[in-house]
Amino acid sequence: MSYTWRGAFDDAEVEALHAEGFGHPAAAVGGWWARVNRHSLGWVCARDGGPLVGFVNVAWDGAAHAFVLDTVVAATAQRRGVGTGLVAAAVAGARAGGCEWLHVDFEDHLREFYLSSCGFTTTGAGLVRLR
Repeated sequence: MSYTWRGAFDDAEVEALHAEGFGHPAAAVGGWWARVNRHSLGWVCARDGGPLVGFVNVAWDGAAHAFVLDTVVAATAQRRGVGTGLVAAAVAGARAGGCEWLHVDFEDHLREFYLSSCGFTTTGAGLVRLR
C-alpha cells in the first residue's frame, strides 16, 4: 500500500470511490482535481499497486488550522489499516505545511476509529445543518 501526499488522481476514480463509500450515485461532473488544488492544503491518495483505494482531503484556513474531510476507503481495502494510514499521512502533511491544529468531525460510528486508531482527542464543537 502506498500513501502519497498531494498524489495524482483523476476525477473519475475519486468520484467512484466517494460514490461507493458514501452511498450516492457517481456524478458525471467531477471537478475533484480543480477543487482540491484551489481549496486544500493537500490530500492523500492510497493506492494498492495502482488502483486508488483510499482518499482524504485536508482543507485549511491558510494558517494554523487544517481539517480532515471525507476519509474514504474502498470496500475491498477496508479492515487493512488503510484509513489509519490515510489519516497518518494527512497528519504529517498538515504538520509539514506549518499547521498547528488538525480538526476532524465524524459520525458516532467512527468515534473509535478517529479517537483510538488515529489519535484525535475530543473537543467541544458546534454544527449548523444547512441543508
